[in-house]
Amino acid sequence: MLAQLQNDMKLALKAGEKQKLSTIRMLLSAIKNEAIEKRKELTDEEILTVIQREIKQRRNAIEEFKKGNREDLVTESETEIAWLEAYLPAQLSDEELDTLVRQVITELNATPQEFGKVMGKLMPLVKGKADGTRVKAAVKKNLS
Repeated sequence: MLAQLQNDMKLALKAGEKQKLSTIRMLLSAIKNEAIEKRKELTDEEILTVIQREIKQRRNAIEEFKKGNREDLVTESETEIAWLEAYLPAQLSDEELDTLVRQVITELNATPQEFGKVMGKLMPLVKGKADGTRVKAAVKKNLS
């Protein structure tokens, strides 16, 4: 994963894609900081976690940019999100997510009060394949 990011950075540099180059450099910097913090090289799974965190930060920034009527920054952040999402595994469709949620609820024989228990079992199964807010909404919908 790290090698792919570094290769993509070189390609963006050669192609003169400044925004893509900047986005990949920021991501590599975040990965390096995480590796320093953990005092070890990151696994691909840990790199995926960093990518998801970067995407979440940009989504939060988009909300703030919209409040400030900064459409130029909204567009820039959306483009960065699209580039970052290319490194994530294929996302689960709503139907696949619902099926998985129902399986976990049935397996745990969960009641609406056991929301946390369902989320705890489900999140490792969908890691990198579905955003936490989507999972939360699906669990709420299926538990009620």
